[in-house]
Amino acid sequence: MDMARNTTTGRVLEEMILPALAKGGYDFTEQAFVGEQVNGRKHKIDVLVESDILVSLKWQQSSGTAEQKVAFEIINLVHACTKYNFSKAYLVLGGIDSKSGDAQGGWTLRKWFLEGGMSEFVNYKQYVEILLPEEFVAKANRSHL
Repeated sequence: MDMARNTTTGRVLEEMILPALAKGGYDFTEQAFVGEQVNGRKHKIDVLVESDILVSLKWQQSSGTAEQKVAFEIINLVHACTKYNFSKAYLVLGGIDSKSGDAQGGWTLRKWFLEGGMSEFVNYKQYVEILLPEEFVAKANRSHL
């Protein structure tokens, strides 16, 4: 039995985001290198908008590791903004929320992230805005990034 993880589901989120950026009149590059992460590895961002706005996309629809990576992603986005002078970063959390007793899984901490729970531990709000996909699409459509 093949136990390889399906990592292509995040592409659905990209296919929601990219048309909204185009409609909003933004120039953007997918999978752009934007310096180094705090651990010294290359930092590749999902979407670089207008050369100074970072967009990181995280998708969770089953039990998995996406939400465990969110805290480190926030730290890296703050680092990129402060060290490499990016003006803003968006972290878009797509997928489904876990329901009690649901075997499928999904996000268990998305609401906590969206409500600013990480701000008790990391001072990020000046640089990083955490949004649902629909919220990001609405901002991009209206050219309000």
